[in-house]
Amino acid sequence: MRYRPLGRTGIEVSEIGFGAWAIGGGMWGPQDDRTSVVALRRALELGCTFIDTALIYGDGHSEKLVAQALREAHPTRPVAIATKVPPKNRRWPAPRGLPLEEAYDPAYIEGCLDLSLRNLAAERIDLLQLHVWDEGWAARDDWYEAMVRLKERGKIRAIGISLNALQANSGVAVVELGRVDAVQVVYNIFEQAPQDQLLPACGRMGVGVIARVPFDESSLTGKLTAHTRFAADDFRRHYFRSDRLQQTVERVEKLRGLVPRGASTLARLALRFCLSRTEISSVIPGIRSARQAEENCAASDEGPLDEGTLAELTLHRWDRTS
Repeated sequence: MRYRPLGRTGIEVSEIGFGAWAIGGGMWGPQDDRTSVVALRRALELGCTFIDTALIYGDGHSEKLVAQALREAHPTRPVAIATKVPPKNRRWPAPRGLPLEEAYDPAYIEGCLDLSLRNLAAERIDLLQLHVWDEGWAARDDWYEAMVRLKERGKIRAIGISLNALQANSGVAVVELGRVDAVQVVYNIFEQAPQDQLLPACGRMGVGVIARVPFDESSLTGKLTAHTRFAADDFRRHYFRSDRLQQTVERVEKLRGLVPRGASTLARLALRFCLSRTEISSVIPGIRSARQAEENCAASDEGPLDEGTLAELTLHRWDRTS
């Protein structure tokens, strides 16, 4: 495992982090808690030092499993924990132009943080992120000053935001204002829009970048087919709605020829694509088993992709509107 700085925070994170949404249960089909804890422990054994969770994941269940795994694993390196404050109205993504007051206020932010601290059995969170974002909030002082106070009181180390899918540019203004230490954004072989404005801005400002959805909700692992069917409680039933699954599978097939030159598996190719950008601090694939932890963590050992492979992958950009 290799490590990178989380922007200017002074926090070092593993290139491959642990995305802890699925282990919370409820939106990815059935998930066994013991399997989840074993997956977390295996990732920690392999050098993973960054775990991204959220209060809303299983209504705190994901955070509690993270705490359990840390108690059992006794990691030798410091592990940075990131969590997120859900919007008050529980709407994902935040509708464009949503008034800040409908999503966040200072007392609410701290109240959610306190719940997360209890779930995680922690005295401090390394990175606290707002779980939805609207670019109109960038210059508002209320959310920002609330986060700064939490930082000054030692309850959090860093301030972050999680950008809505397909809205990477919505984070540029707040980055350029110097109000965040890290941003989390959807970034993968298909979704390359962050390269246009967000990643360069983060590079200039010393802001850490957490790349989420590196597998395009599992399509870039190469395991889906046009006939794949998802459980009733699996949100991917909606994500791959209508003819989206067929379109996606066809695009994934065109990538397979790049695997022998660029990576040992399609999944590792996808992770290494993200890591080839120096602005990226950590990539957080969702991990549900020890086997997935091993497969994903190995991508860091293989290093960045060569320029030729990167140039070819750039041609697979897929600009979607939903």
